[in-house]
Amino acid sequence: MHLPPTVLCALLLSLCGVPRSIAATPLRPNIILIFADDLGWKDVGYNGSEFIETPVLDRLAKEGMVFTEAYATGANCAPSRASLMSGTYTPRHGLFAVGATDRGPKNHQRLVAVPKQDWLEQNVLTIADALKGAGYATGHFGKWHLAGNPTDQGFDLSFNSFGDGEVAEGVQENRAGPPSDPKGVFVLTRKAGEFMEASKGRPFFCYLAHHAPHVPLQARPETLEKFQAKAPGGKDNDILYAACVYDFDESVGILLAKLKELGIEENTHLVFTSDNGAAPGVAQEPLRGAKGSLYEGGIRVPFIVRWPGVTKPGSTSDVPVTNVDLFPTFLAAAGTPVPDGKVLDGENLRPLLDGSGTLQRNAIFWHFPCYLNGPVNRGRKLDVLTGFRSRPVSVIRKGDWKLHLFHEEWQLDGGRDKLDTNHAVELYNLAGDIGEQNDLANTQTAKRDELLDDLLAWFKATDAPLPSEPNPQYDPAAVAPGGGDKTKKSRQANQTTHE
Repeated sequence: MHLPPTVLCALLLSLCGVPRSIAATPLRPNIILIFADDLGWKDVGYNGSEFIETPVLDRLAKEGMVFTEAYATGANCAPSRASLMSGTYTPRHGLFAVGATDRGPKNHQRLVAVPKQDWLEQNVLTIADALKGAGYATGHFGKWHLAGNPTDQGFDLSFNSFGDGEVAEGVQENRAGPPSDPKGVFVLTRKAGEFMEASKGRPFFCYLAHHAPHVPLQARPETLEKFQAKAPGGKDNDILYAACVYDFDESVGILLAKLKELGIEENTHLVFTSDNGAAPGVAQEPLRGAKGSLYEGGIRVPFIVRWPGVTKPGSTSDVPVTNVDLFPTFLAAAGTPVPDGKVLDGENLRPLLDGSGTLQRNAIFWHFPCYLNGPVNRGRKLDVLTGFRSRPVSVIRKGDWKLHLFHEEWQLDGGRDKLDTNHAVELYNLAGDIGEQNDLANTQTAKRDELLDDLLAWFKATDAPLPSEPNPQYDPAAVAPGGGDKTKKSRQANQTTHE
């Protein structure tokens, strides 16, 4: 009979005469977070991908719990990572965008965007800080994208590579590695394995933040040949994207094998997810939007938790969760309290993981007081015309309902007094409209007002900065170049731009 290490340890201690209270104390689990970069909700086999193959992740899904309605807290890299590390929504850490917050034609921006911040402040206590303080060894491998150095924010060590050798701390660029590891997925995994082996005997937190499948898309020649044979005559980008994801998936298998080799997989709490939705041009139907957009395609992500003895193999949860939930979940797993004075916006997922209950919160939130260029297929008509992935917008999801509040119309076109006519609010019921196509804002007015009240109260609770100043460069008569179908153009841009 196979016994989990926690039970086996307690049994052995009791046989040796150790008091029952001590014998019942569980071992603190190792914690691993595998973080993909720009991997969309639909881009894994277990979520229905018809072309991309992820056999390792599919097996992991059968061994753990799949969250079917999981979210990133930001729609692109840095905001999502800042929320992950800090355990807070974007208004609390102030990192809303990558680069400038007013990206796109200025004469089509009706408001002055909230000023940019490109880093996570050094005084922000991170999940690595908290776990290190609790006695965990902490290691970071791969992308950081929060400026500064991971070793200054709680990590004992940090290693980054694009497959071509170690790079200096703080380097964020994406570049090609050698043919044997063009995206760096294997070198990062090996280094993570070395850290786990060196840490054996004490609990560890391993943050494995891959660069895949973020552009530039890269894959091993033999993997590329596999998908070329699978889809002769197919679109090159689809084949290359699938090959890039396949290499990433294989690297996850190497990590899982290392856990088994070290004999610690039964006492390891492992999470796999992505920092945001797929980049523009990567099909996510039926989801609307993509990375950079707060429609579902930009924020809904794959999410698996495998924790032997806690999660039931092959189980699922349809409770909405987000990556700010990982901070309190990891602290609870480590058996350490929230540090004094630390504000956390997430909730411990343990009741969902072990089936003992549900979460207490009523809603989750997003805040993007910025402009981001680069059109998204099936975006707002105005945005497709003028070339924006997103304009200043905030979002609440409560139950099956999701409300978008667009700040230009809210601030400049009469706000609440003209909700029925100024298009400031969109309301969707995701239970029957996951693609966010049927706007119910003007028919389900009671539900609209309920969610709007909750969102406005959240602004106050988090001291969220709101764009309200009219932009003097705005020209309502201007016409942005390049209208029409943006899908092909955005796909091409996907190969040359980072965010």
